[in-house]
Parts: sequence; structure tokens; C-alpha cells
Amino acid sequence: MKSVTAVINTQALISNIEKIKSWAPQSKIVAVVKANAYGHGVITVAQTLDPKVDAFAVARLPEALELRAAGIQKPVILLEGFLNDEDLPIIAEQGFYTAIHDEAQLDALERTQVPQPIHAWLKIDIGMHRLGASRDEVARMKERLEHSAKVVQPIGLISHLSVADCPEQSDYNEEQINYFFEVAQGFSGDLCLGNSAGIISWPKARTTYVRPGIIMYGISPYADKTGTDLGLTPVMTLKSSLIAIRKIKKGERVGYGATWTAPHDTILGIVGAGYGDGYPRTVPNDTPVLINGRMAPTAGRVCMDMLFVDLGPDAQDHIGDEAILWGEGLPVERIAAACGTIPYELVCRIMPRVNMELKA
Repeated sequence: MKSVTAVINTQALISNIEKIKSWAPQSKIVAVVKANAYGHGVITVAQTLDPKVDAFAVARLPEALELRAAGIQKPVILLEGFLNDEDLPIIAEQGFYTAIHDEAQLDALERTQVPQPIHAWLKIDIGMHRLGASRDEVARMKERLEHSAKVVQPIGLISHLSVADCPEQSDYNEEQINYFFEVAQGFSGDLCLGNSAGIISWPKARTTYVRPGIIMYGISPYADKTGTDLGLTPVMTLKSSLIAIRKIKKGERVGYGATWTAPHDTILGIVGAGYGDGYPRTVPNDTPVLINGRMAPTAGRVCMDMLFVDLGPDAQDHIGDEAILWGEGLPVERIAAACGTIPYELVCRIMPRVNMELKA
């Protein structure tokens, strides 16, 4: 009997990259592996994809250093840029590429000694209003970067689409994309715009470099589609086992808070997985768990280490039988929708005690 295991299908990862290349055949691929590769294991993902992609992207410097320590020598882009002056010599020594998104970062660069020029991408705000130079800062920041001896020339231009996963907002998507290319007219360096949804839905966003994130892992960026709908294969299957089976009578109440009452005599299965493993406590009753080829609904609140499923009055399941929480046969998008969240959050919250198992 196995405890909670996240099975990572490396062949699915490669298959998804090939699918992405078919969508953007003229673009170079920046594999986004921040947040432990969206919970999938950054070293496994990076080493699997190293021969298949052109660069990697992370959010923060320690994530980039982890890739270098694992032998990844391809370019690594810091999407948030750097946070402290002392980061800059490390970025230069390691050959990392960094976003520059505000003038405070430029001030830090100008006052800090670096062993060699750094690779910089000017990050502009095209509508997200999160990070990036504003319209009245772009020309000034571009000029400072282009005149800096501490920056490799030419500089790149990078930004992020905020509603690419909402095709119905076509006007706002077009507005953002058009503004990006308006700014890009003054750049001779590389361009990087398309995120997962941008790659699929907005051909113009398939710039020199594109940044697939969630779609690499076989998960859809759209609320109304699964990765399978898009021709992708889920990379992670989160599973556990039935660790107990209990017969209960009609009217008996189950779990913390007694939030589920048996509608008839039935058999409960206790699955050895809970929110201490990353399975969300917020799943409502009747959320599916895949057991022996059928969907068994959850019953009652998820515990830290266990959850309940209603196996039905005629169940023939046994202790030790496998329970798939999401992944192959049960899209994580379905579980996320039941919880009122997005699949990104679910795969990113896998806890350290969960076993990671590779499937080639």
C-alpha cells in the first residue's frame, strides 16, 4: 500500500512541448519552471526538457541558482528581476537574464559593480499593472539600459498578457498586443510576450521567444477546457490508497462538523490523503475521486491526512486499492472548478511529504 504519491510522466512533458512547438513553430521556447515547476519537481522537469527548449524562466534568484547547481547551463530568465544590489554580481557571474521593470532597479545596476555585463530584458506594463515600466517610463528606461556599459546589447523586451485566457475579451487582448508591438518598433533585441494562453489563442503573441507555463504540464489555462481538450497530456497524477473501509447506516453523519449525512446504507472508503499533502480542504461533497475505474464522490470535510469517499452500498473495493485524486483519468481542472479555484494553485501546493515518482 502506497502513501500519497505524485507520479510525474516525463514522456507527457516531452509530448506537450512538441505540441507547443506545433502552435508556435517560429518561436524559441522558454520553459517556465518557477514554483518548483508548478509543483512537478523543478530538477526533474528541467533535466527532461533541457534538450528540447531554448531557455528556462523562474521568478526568483534562488530558483535560478538551483537550476545551475543541477547542471542546467542554458539561459535562465528572472521574470521578477532582482531584489537587492548584492544579487547583481551573482546574476552576472552565472549568466542569468534579468527583467528590469522599474527605475529603482536601474539605479541599483548603475551603482553596483558587476564582473561582466548582464543580459537584460526591459519589462513593460501593457495592462496587468503588476510589474513593468509604465508608458511614461519606457523611453527613459530604454535609453538608460542602452547606454549602460553594464548591460549586454541589444536589450530585449518582455511583457505579460493579463487576459489571454479570456478570448471573449478580444478588444483588450488586441489593445495589449498592439501596444507591445508599438514599443517593440524601437528595439533590435529579442521579444518575449506569449504566455500559455497567448501561444494558443493569439498568434501575434508568438514572438521571438514564448513562455509556456501551465500548458507544459498538460493543464489548460482556460476555465472552460481541460488540457485533454487541447490535445495535451497531464504530467502529474496525484494518487493514494484506500486505508480503511467502513459500513455506515442511513442518517449517520460523517467527519468534522458532520457536514455529510448518509442518504442510505452505504460503504465509506477512507483515502490516505488530505490537506497536509496538498489536497484542498475546500473540496465540496461529491467531488470525484477515481477508484477502480469509477468516480466515487467525496463525503464530508477533508482532514489533514485523510478524506472520505462514498463507495456505494454494493462496493467491492478493498483496502490498498488505488485512489486517483487528479491526473490521468481525472483532470485537475475538474477538481479546481469544484473548489472555486484554478488548477495552478492545486499543483503548486503539493507538500514536501508527498512521494515523487517518475514515469518515463
